[in-house]
Amino acid sequence: MQANSRPVTSPQPDVHPRLVETVLRHRAQPFRKPVAEHTATAYAAARRAWGGCTPLILDTGCGVGLSSLTLAERHPDHFVIGVDQSLERLSRGKPQPLPANCMLVRADLVDFWRLLLDDGVRLAQHWMLYPNPWPKPAHLQRRWHGHALFPELPRLGGVLELRTNWEIYAREHALALSVLTGEAPDVERWQPDACLTPFERKYRDSGHALWRVRADLTGCAAAPR
Repeated sequence: MQANSRPVTSPQPDVHPRLVETVLRHRAQPFRKPVAEHTATAYAAARRAWGGCTPLILDTGCGVGLSSLTLAERHPDHFVIGVDQSLERLSRGKPQPLPANCMLVRADLVDFWRLLLDDGVRLAQHWMLYPNPWPKPAHLQRRWHGHALFPELPRLGGVLELRTNWEIYAREHALALSVLTGEAPDVERWQPDACLTPFERKYRDSGHALWRVRADLTGCAAAPR
């Protein structure tokens, strides 16, 4: 990727005025969409490969999978599952063979989260690296923190880290987590020495301000809804 990326622009000047209302409404209403068959099959295969004996890292929206591979190298005593909905992206970045502690999965992310929750799985780490910002105000519910299932995610536990090149996205994410957990994670501007994804490298080299939010959700793992 060339370092010529434009910063995120949006007619939304600040945190969305309906964010808290949206999060609370979603928390009060169970998400009941049926799980897609291809995701159920992929989840079963990933669950078998992991085995449940080592700490689990989930790389949400892993793209070509380079972040998943890097995380697997950094944490050889963990198992890393990288999930993306695009088979083309996964195929483009997939090395052969994969490390023994890493698996890339094509699946619907929301359904994958639900299956983890239904199984009572608790994560060691959960990464959200540069999700699509959906910068139009009307697209709030397409952002992860605006999604109907987001109120359930703290129950996966572990350390959740979001990285984005849009400050408002980071601030909304932190606010949504504070509404759900009672703890307000810091929104940190930072500059990575070693980039986890091609987009992170492109944004950094293009001079974008990069932001991250880290939230330790370990105490939420066994908490009732």
